[in-house]
Amino acid sequence: MKTAQEVRTNHWYGVAITVGLIAYGVVYLLIAWIALQLAWGKSSEEASQQGALQELAGKPLGGVLLWIVAIGLFALVIWRALDVAYGDLDLSQTVSAVGRAIVCLVLGVSAVKVAIGSGGSSSDQQRTVSARLMANGGGRVLIIAIGIGIVAVGVHQLYKAVTKKFTEDLVGGVSDTTILLGRIGYAAKGIAFVIVGILFAWAAIDYDPQKAGGLDTALRTVKDQPFGPVLLTVLALGLAAFALYAFIWSRNARK
Repeated sequence: MKTAQEVRTNHWYGVAITVGLIAYGVVYLLIAWIALQLAWGKSSEEASQQGALQELAGKPLGGVLLWIVAIGLFALVIWRALDVAYGDLDLSQTVSAVGRAIVCLVLGVSAVKVAIGSGGSSSDQQRTVSARLMANGGGRVLIIAIGIGIVAVGVHQLYKAVTKKFTEDLVGGVSDTTILLGRIGYAAKGIAFVIVGILFAWAAIDYDPQKAGGLDTALRTVKDQPFGPVLLTVLALGLAAFALYAFIWSRNARK
């Protein structure tokens, strides 16, 4: 316990969490930018976390920035692990902390892969895995279960947006602007997750692994609907709002 407390109060640990949350915000800001371009037919980039990292790699000093992002995201994994191990969390908070740790770990690993030049399309990888799983009945059931789980995550994000439960992650005074950005951002994330989950489950039901492509597939599905570009633009602005919230969160994180 003493060791964990020492880690939590260490200056550099706090800096690492700040960098990690900024990195998290940068990833979502890039996703929003790619989605906005996709909405109006000006982007061939993958509108996903992987696509955002590849977009970052193409910027000046992109390789250095990717390593900074990766280190920050891994710091967030440690943060959540300490919360689970030593924090006074109830069951829902524990599940949320574990889920966040997994997301940050996956993003961190993806950042490292892109930095060393081995990152491919996440949508293509998901379709390949889905196709293999669909080769048997048990695999289809698993994909449906994954889809339901992703929908549950999306519903939880929407719940946080409605109840403003995300403010529990913050310390100090919380401005109306911060709450507004958080509510819009979590609502946008929730909608995106729900769409991804539905597509995963429907892919298994319809024997079509092409539909199980993750966030990029979900956003492209939105674009293909009536008034799709407008809807995708609204969703992109919502994801950008979450990015701005993450930047504010980085300065007021409850460690």
